[in-house]
Amino acid sequence: MSVTEAGIDYETMTAEALVAQILRESTGKGVCLTNSFQTEDMVVLHMLKQYLPHVPVIFLETGYHFKEVIAYRDRMVAEWGLNLVNAMPATTLAEHESKFGLLYLVNPTECCRIRKVEPLMRSLEPFDWWFTGLRREQSPTRAGLKKVEDHKLPTGRHLKKVSVLADWTWDQVSGYAKAHGIPELELYARGYTSIGCEPCTAIPAAGADARSGRWGGKKLECGIHTFSEKS
Repeated sequence: MSVTEAGIDYETMTAEALVAQILRESTGKGVCLTNSFQTEDMVVLHMLKQYLPHVPVIFLETGYHFKEVIAYRDRMVAEWGLNLVNAMPATTLAEHESKFGLLYLVNPTECCRIRKVEPLMRSLEPFDWWFTGLRREQSPTRAGLKKVEDHKLPTGRHLKKVSVLADWTWDQVSGYAKAHGIPELELYARGYTSIGCEPCTAIPAAGADARSGRWGGKKLECGIHTFSEKS
């Protein structure tokens, strides 16, 4: 059970109440959101912006994104006045492919580590509270997700990872987005349910879990949410 210093159980709080509680505890300092510009992340961002209009929004710029994702990101940055932080890999895409070839085909886990995990871990260093749009319903790997967890970065630094939508269904996410006029990334209309790098994202089979279209079904996580240690 995750409990605040005041004895409030995080797990029993609604998403909106949890956002408000965390921002009271943090006094709005040291807070960030990782955002892939999928609907879950946009819902959390909408909640956060009510209190922190300029909350840092960390986007993993892998070089392999769908052009539609980049266009949507740029649109929302302009329309919402976002404080975007592009987390960049240590190498350009050209340098990466010159050295490794199409690494996403032969070793997708290592490709994710280089172009997603390592840049994110660096980008999280200044922060104490890391908001995400993760949900338990998304895949078996997320079924045990807590709304607030203690995490340790590779450098040894500790921070709180906050998944305010952990117990939400997709219908709740979609309903909130529609109620608040949040535009939807057009790839959803084509049948995509979980959207990452273009070479590693496919439309899932009917009835399969949302993330089954990632990495050809060979894995369900890039490592972002498994590489940092729970402490």
